[in-house]
Amino acid sequence: MIEIEDKIVSDDILFEPFLCDLKHCKGICCVEGDAGAPLEEEEAAILEAEYANYAPYMTEAGRRAVQEQGYAVLDDDGDLTTPLVEGAECAYAITEKGVTLCAIERAYREGRCGFIKPVSCHLYPIRVVRFSNGAYGLNYHRWHVCSSAVKCGRRAGVPVYKSLREPIVRRFGEEFYKALECAEEMLREENSK
Repeated sequence: MIEIEDKIVSDDILFEPFLCDLKHCKGICCVEGDAGAPLEEEEAAILEAEYANYAPYMTEAGRRAVQEQGYAVLDDDGDLTTPLVEGAECAYAITEKGVTLCAIERAYREGRCGFIKPVSCHLYPIRVVRFSNGAYGLNYHRWHVCSSAVKCGRRAGVPVYKSLREPIVRRFGEEFYKALECAEEMLREENSK
């Protein structure tokens, strides 16, 4: 683990290979699991405010799930998450050409929505926890459905954090990303001695 400002970062984020490989995994991370994607409190309000902009991209079942459950739900641990369709895929998931994608992101990429998607989705496989003292913990979440991403990252020589530059900068800023680069370089030098 390394500490950067108020963030404790798992070394795995700096060194483990990872590069999303949608052609192999088909976006199964939006379908599998026992709960929806984690949400930050302000994201629930954003999902509600932006709903009219991304709802046309959603499936009918997804819109029905939101109408019945709300834009965000509490999971068994009391954490805010995205609603699910019949306990399976995220209500905001869509399928195109056999690949599961995010309706919110599709609307965003087409200039119809001001919100790209929940930051937990954007950062995956990095999971962020907030400690009682206000500090953050950033961990690499290993999941069998991402085995093709690990292989792809290994072939390309890309570690987790480099494949997630955009969401890391979105959530924590450019300076934090640069600090990760410096930490990787420093640790590589230390390990080569």
